[in-house]
Amino acid sequence: MTVPEERERWTPAPPHALPEPRQPADERAAWFTYTAAGDQIVWSPAFAAMVGRVPAEKGKTRQILARHVHRDDHAKALGAITEAWTSQTVVHTTVRLMRSDGGWFDVDCTIEPMAGPEGAVRGIRGTVRDVSARERARRESARLTRRGETVQASLVEPDPATGLLIRARFADEIDRALRGAGGALLVVRVQSGDNPEGVRPDHNAELLHHAARLVEEKARPEHLIGRVGPNEIGVLFARTTWRAAREQARDLVTALGEQAHCWGGLVRFERDAEAGSHGLLIDAEQAWRQSREADRSITLVAHPVLVRDRQGSYRSRVADALGTDRFTLYSQPILELQTNRVTRHELLLRVLDEADGPQSPIQVLDTAERLDAIFDIDLWVVERAMRLAAEQPGLCLQVNLSGRSVGDPRLTNEVEKLLERYRVDPAQLTFEITETALIGNLSEARRFADRVRDLGCGLALDDFGSGYASFRYLRLFPIDLVKIDGEYVVDLVDNPQDQVLVRALVQVCQAYGIHTVAEFVQDEATLRMLRELGVDYVQGYLIGRPSPVVPGGLRKP
Repeated sequence: MTVPEERERWTPAPPHALPEPRQPADERAAWFTYTAAGDQIVWSPAFAAMVGRVPAEKGKTRQILARHVHRDDHAKALGAITEAWTSQTVVHTTVRLMRSDGGWFDVDCTIEPMAGPEGAVRGIRGTVRDVSARERARRESARLTRRGETVQASLVEPDPATGLLIRARFADEIDRALRGAGGALLVVRVQSGDNPEGVRPDHNAELLHHAARLVEEKARPEHLIGRVGPNEIGVLFARTTWRAAREQARDLVTALGEQAHCWGGLVRFERDAEAGSHGLLIDAEQAWRQSREADRSITLVAHPVLVRDRQGSYRSRVADALGTDRFTLYSQPILELQTNRVTRHELLLRVLDEADGPQSPIQVLDTAERLDAIFDIDLWVVERAMRLAAEQPGLCLQVNLSGRSVGDPRLTNEVEKLLERYRVDPAQLTFEITETALIGNLSEARRFADRVRDLGCGLALDDFGSGYASFRYLRLFPIDLVKIDGEYVVDLVDNPQDQVLVRALVQVCQAYGIHTVAEFVQDEATLRMLRELGVDYVQGYLIGRPSPVVPGGLRKP
């Protein structure tokens, strides 16, 4: 046993033959001694058998003994020896010992100081006992505990505002019901006041919360309930006849109508229907809109809409939203850690909801991507980014693009035309690829990536570390920057597992020559840790919250 700088490289036995199984040794006879005078090491035949050495081996030194201590336990072993030597007391420790065949095992080691005639310590004696079975069980228990702490307990995530299932999980349950039997899906829209534009968001949130509780009270135990939109609640009537579903839906809409403005859309489905969960949600949402337009409480759809008709209808809705300014842009600043300056902004799309103001576009974008209607939305965002960049030379913007649009051959030509029209410096723009799982044409996506890089634009990968952003894309695309998924950043200081993951992601990106951005940075402690881990940029509420884009109003670097 020795200090770290005295370690020698361990060379395991040649791989041409498997090592012989180690036989249990006499635990009471496994010992070693070290005497300072002459630097002498002596060990028992049982100890030699444990570590795979020849019992009568000559010339044993403390360096040889140290080679049989696992490299990660050197400091621990040396500390125990030092304590026994200086305090002249017996010290107990558990370390891993290496065998000559390259394997290792656990031992409890009792270290006793050996005193000379004058009372001074002249050496130490170590007695070892193989405890591999105990330590293996302990490590396995600790591993399972870590897994239990780090793996999400359930995929059934509650919506924080209502306690209901979130839209994605509710959609999973619809798909499950489609595989089982027929039923129906109800989507209700609740809204307060005759002048919805004047409703305060906190009042609207309170209305939605009360509506959720009322639906839970009126619905049957077997009915599943989820929040499927800003002011929309979905109810799944699985294994229910159309007649029963109509009656139950009308009762729910009537009860809600006594509390607030309410419109419902009920869609029937059969087992293994062509329409999946997202198609049924779109149909039910379209149905409640028909109810509102016709000034009736509920619209019934006995059969799901044909895919072609649904796609055309939704594209018309997207075009109408674009034409009536239902979409708007927000921006969020991004801080460069090297200079401590805001050097770029991310543009964020928001959807203007008539009852609740600007909303996250997740629901709209998810539907648009699945119905192949996302291109027009992305092009709208790109054009407005070009306008902003032209108005403020030197302003650097990150523009989100759907994976489906990146794989669309039209996008490359449109970006080139817009750069020429607005005479924008391409270095001002970084295109951020989201939802990489939806890239349908990798060849076209690579063509787009290569072309925008040739033009001088940057390329970023969003949500790196999540299931969508695969390490594979770091090799497929000329990525300049990756956004580390905020899920691993928000609790970084208190979560050692997330620290390990973020450190590894940063090291991978550094090896590939890629910059990193950490999202969801909300406090100084997280910021300091990200600096230590080598992250290049950060964004989050600590740096600045998203705010409406005002032409000429974004802060330049």
